[in-house]
Amino acid sequence: MAGGLVALLDDIAVIAKMAAASLDDVAAATGKAATKAAGVVIDDAAVTPGYVVGLTPDRELPIIAKIAMGSLRNKILILLPAALLLSAFAPWAITPILMLGGAFLCFEGAEKLIKKLTGAHDDKGVGEITDPKELEDRQVAGAIRTDMILSAEIMAIALAELADQTLVMEGIVLAAVALTVTIAVYGTVALIVKMDDIGLHLAKSRVAATRAIGRAMVKAMPWLLTALTWIGTAAMIWVGGGIIIHGLEVFGFKALASGLHDFAHRVGGASPVGGSVIEWIVNATGAAIVGLIVGGIIVAALKPFHKAH
Repeated sequence: MAGGLVALLDDIAVIAKMAAASLDDVAAATGKAATKAAGVVIDDAAVTPGYVVGLTPDRELPIIAKIAMGSLRNKILILLPAALLLSAFAPWAITPILMLGGAFLCFEGAEKLIKKLTGAHDDKGVGEITDPKELEDRQVAGAIRTDMILSAEIMAIALAELADQTLVMEGIVLAAVALTVTIAVYGTVALIVKMDDIGLHLAKSRVAATRAIGRAMVKAMPWLLTALTWIGTAAMIWVGGGIIIHGLEVFGFKALASGLHDFAHRVGGASPVGGSVIEWIVNATGAAIVGLIVGGIIVAALKPFHKAH
């Protein structure tokens, strides 16, 4: 009897070790996949605050919660099954789909940059809506549509990093990436849009240093929102360009990727300090140049169609 109990305890210990190892594998794979998608995550976090502009402060957090739930549904109910089907039946399609998504990001980024530099604005008719409920529904729906595109890129990039994993592991890791990214993005967005309220609260403190911090936060809010629009645009362009470069490399056109990598490595290695940071900046700049070229070509090609409408 004692021997059987010892054997059972040994089996439980082995199972526990296997479970711990599996959790470690999931965590490592999730971290790697999420890191590769970081550029799109930055873009997602930078784009979303714009959807609560013009809405009453008391509705900001509920609206962000609605968008977050819509984002999670996009990832779990639509994109996760689609990604697993691709992995199981058409893994060859992952890179072309990524490149199409990358080209779309280049187009979006280039179009936004052109509008920023020329002073053009989109007339979405938001100012014409007087019903708060209608305005809120429209903003939430628009945010979730935009999130679908960005989430598809995040999931596709994550999937591309899991080529050596089993289908079950892919599903677990993609679900973990979906949950982690959604919490990170919309938690950050919630902090950003409520930063002025937090600043106003701190500005009422009896402690002089706390009041100063609060006033600084309120004053910094408009600058932060402006900076986020530029960061989001830049992220679209460099991430899209990077996806295009990597896709070309996968299809055998390695000169661009290897040339950029070698140049960035030489520049980073020549710097006495911060070599790895400089190498990343050079790589990102190169990807952004490619993204601008691709996006500019698409914008120019679609211009006649915009004029027709």
